[in-house]
Amino acid sequence: MSNHAQMHLLIFTIVVLLLYTIAPVFAAENSQKKKKDITDYSDVDLERLYMEWEKNDQDKLDDDDDDEMSPHKRFPKPLDLKEHEGKSPEDFLKITKKGQTLFMFVNIRDPSSPAKKSRVFTENYTELFRSMLANNHVVAETVIIDDDRAIFMFQDGSQAFEAKDVLLRQKQVTEITLEGRQYAGAGATIKEEL
Repeated sequence: MSNHAQMHLLIFTIVVLLLYTIAPVFAAENSQKKKKDITDYSDVDLERLYMEWEKNDQDKLDDDDDDEMSPHKRFPKPLDLKEHEGKSPEDFLKITKKGQTLFMFVNIRDPSSPAKKSRVFTENYTELFRSMLANNHVVAETVIIDDDRAIFMFQDGSQAFEAKDVLLRQKQVTEITLEGRQYAGAGATIKEEL
């Protein structure tokens, strides 16, 4: 081998060795940069991270997959009217409200003194009714809006009709308003007797 070829081989070997010794140093610096504490991220860092996540995301949402979409963006499922023929209007309403948010207004009064409104009584019995419904796998959120009135919010509107049937039997409930219809509760008869 000539001196010239040996010199090229020697230079090539030195360059390769230098690359192998310097590369881990750069890799260590890059890995330290990536291991930045999340509390130190700026808005720009978070946006860059989000864009990288979206670019590498293998699970794209299908238009048909409504489960992961927020409730207000979901499309209602088509309803087969022939399948539900002969059912009562309330059963039909229950079917159409499945999966939709529904509000129910409930009037609550103390049966021993129905003329008196009591916020404490309403709060106590609203919480009791909410836990009673939860024990029956009916999920509701409650908000007191007046001394004798509460809102029950159901994420699955079909559960509101089951809750209505249960609450109407309670002697503390005087009236329920659901989908524009008013229903007299067991407490309404006590109120009328006095």
